[in-house]
Amino acid sequence: MDPILLVLATLDGIAYAALVFLVAVGLTLIFGVMRILNVAHGAFYAIGGYAAASLVLSISDADFSPWLSFPALLVAAMGVGAALGLVIERFLLRHIYAKEEVLQLLVTFAAFMILEDVQRLVWGVQPYSATDPVRLLGTVDVMGIPYNAYQIILLPVIAVMVLLGLRWFLRRTLSGKVITAVTEDRETAIAMGIDARKVFTVTFVIGAVLAALGGALASPTTAIQLGLGAEMIVLSFAVVATAGLGQVEGAALAALLIGLGRSFAVYLVPELDVLVPYMIMVLVLLFRPQGLFAVAEKRRI
Repeated sequence: MDPILLVLATLDGIAYAALVFLVAVGLTLIFGVMRILNVAHGAFYAIGGYAAASLVLSISDADFSPWLSFPALLVAAMGVGAALGLVIERFLLRHIYAKEEVLQLLVTFAAFMILEDVQRLVWGVQPYSATDPVRLLGTVDVMGIPYNAYQIILLPVIAVMVLLGLRWFLRRTLSGKVITAVTEDRETAIAMGIDARKVFTVTFVIGAVLAALGGALASPTTAIQLGLGAEMIVLSFAVVATAGLGQVEGAALAALLIGLGRSFAVYLVPELDVLVPYMIMVLVLLFRPQGLFAVAEKRRI
């Protein structure tokens, strides 16, 4: 393989993995704590992208400083993620925690379909994109080829910051330790007086914000359109299954593995680029059904 193509494929894979990680880590965090596979997670990603693109375009139309587009991405992600997370956890999921897993899966799938219709009603069928952040950061010369600094620098840096921030939060703060306690032994934690419902609410909101952040950060480089949430949730499930359910650090490594695999497929065998992430997942599960980083005797986050 040509050295230039090797470098470009690696950079593309890292940038793609950064976005997938943001969605997958929220999904695995929710499962690790709440033991629910949240199909609606993909809709959080898509709506975060729509909201961010709309806000950035509004800033541009109003002739405000284009540099405001960067905080706009964060504001859109936090606002959309927190609002959707609170509403869905409080009025939907809270009533099915004690139900069978199949019912929980069906309910979250129904929520996903409802949110897909909301996207169609609010934003229509035309794709949205806001390229100001990419344009402002310019390009970086990579072996004589210009590469977007937004993708090569900003996205990986944010993903690493999220990973380190989650590790610090879960291991060093009281709230994080409470979440960890509920994850590892819910019944004992409740018996000790921990309010599991509050823990579930906080966890679900964090996961929703992370998914919306992924969508917001994707909006400058990806056309946000109907169906994007479905594509991302399937890919995120592949990452979570490859890593092992409930694994935060494992999700980062699995996202990197799948991102690089997909990127190299684009350059080498473009006909298989869509299949490669799932082929990696299947190969991993054939030899290690619990995932690469899962701990068999207990859930970990």
